[in-house]
Amino acid sequence: MTRIDRPAVIVFDVNETLSDMSTMPARFADVGAPPHLFATWFAGLLRDGFALAAADAAQPFAVIGSGSLRTLLFDTASNPDLDAAVDHIMGGFAELDVHSDVVEGVTALAALGIRLITLSNGSVQVAQTLLDKAGVRESFESLLSVEAAGRWKPHADSYRYALEQCGAKPEDVMLVAVHPWDIDGAHRAGLATAWIHRDGGPYPDYLAAPDVTARSLPHLAQLLGR
Repeated sequence: MTRIDRPAVIVFDVNETLSDMSTMPARFADVGAPPHLFATWFAGLLRDGFALAAADAAQPFAVIGSGSLRTLLFDTASNPDLDAAVDHIMGGFAELDVHSDVVEGVTALAALGIRLITLSNGSVQVAQTLLDKAGVRESFESLLSVEAAGRWKPHADSYRYALEQCGAKPEDVMLVAVHPWDIDGAHRAGLATAWIHRDGGPYPDYLAAPDVTARSLPHLAQLLGR
């Protein structure tokens, strides 16, 4: 680690960092669309959220997700009820589980005396359901969404909002995420960063490197506990 050994506050990304989204492609198959379209759709959803942020605008995750699904499924889904197909796919977010390392990792990080919060491009309700289901909601001081910030991550305003809400300085806060774009955005906003490197792929060299790379959340707790 190059900046701080143990942050006062950890800000967790939610989608894919805490939530295991491996069940989402099956939702596409359920409505008669190719399962691989999930990756296309989710990447496009993020792209449009980022584009709005770059234009100093924003729309909720559910609005962008539903609208882009209607466009994508119009010619690909066999389900004649497009609204029902969109609702079925979007409803999958409320039924996700956490990754297998999350409960142990969150518990270990909380035991270090670190304040834990979430900051999601999705809704607070989805994060609440996810963490309640996993039995770790009580480990988190607060659950935040960029909907209240008015800008999606990785816009600097989203991270500033989180800092304001937890009353902390950037140098005392670490963002934890699986997304290099989130790591880069938080770095530029002055936060320390930890990349959870579950899949073994390389980190893109055109984005700011993380301060810490960990294989899992328990591994991150080990690194911060030294």
